Amino acid sequence: MTRNPVFREGIQIYIIEGHGFVVYVSVLLILAPIEFVTLFLPSLDPQIWMGPANLFKVSSVAALILIVYFGLRVANQEFVPWRFVSLKRWLHQERVTASEVAQGQISLLCLQALIFVLLCSPLLIWAGAIARTAASSILFTLLLLFFYPLTYGLWGLVAVALWEHRMENRQVFIRCLFVSLVLLSALLYLPLNPVAFLLYYLERREMVPLVLGGWKWPAPATHFLFHFFLLASGLLVYWRTLNKREVYL
Repeated sequence: MTRNPVFREGIQIYIIEGHGFVVYVSVLLILAPIEFVTLFLPSLDPQIWMGPANLFKVSSVAALILIVYFGLRVANQEFVPWRFVSLKRWLHQERVTASEVAQGQISLLCLQALIFVLLCSPLLIWAGAIARTAASSILFTLLLLFFYPLTYGLWGLVAVALWEHRMENRQVFIRCLFVSLVLLSALLYLPLNPVAFLLYYLERREMVPLVLGGWKWPAPATHFLFHFFLLASGLLVYWRTLNKREVYL
């Protein structure tokens, strides 16, 4: 994968030149104060002090929202967009195939998701230790924090492929997508919502199954089927758009 020029470009911009560190530090600078406030602010009233018990849940939800949001923005190339080579140049001047472009961008998205999770892991593990959360729950939460930015971040790549030279369109698209999916999933069937699903899991609350066409679908299965559909549909749109650009540009 290190031979892929698109992937190498992302490494050069985000890691070597350090432009990605602004994003990584932003996530930590938001997550750390949230943990601090959750742990210590309620201690002003010892009778209702529930900070340690809720610390891991609050931290996990905050990390989920931050990672998905910033992951979408990174995939959408909103940070230093002028540093990225255009798709037109990759496909027609550099003679990079659509398949190689897709491999490079998706690999970079996976790497970014992994970096986000690794950065947040110490804070989340510490919060889990304070809240006496089971190791299996911490591990499952970290896996979810890796899965969600891939699922939603792929639509950031779709936005780049569709409106590469229209930054305003891309920004509006990913923000509307993020907000609408979060709201609609909560309104239609709450366990579809990533935040609600994570809270249900951490609180060990029973999730009501989805009744559809006379069949009962278990909530966890419905949740992951929905997100795998979201991932697959994003991959399909992204792949078809890249192939069209390779042929017609």
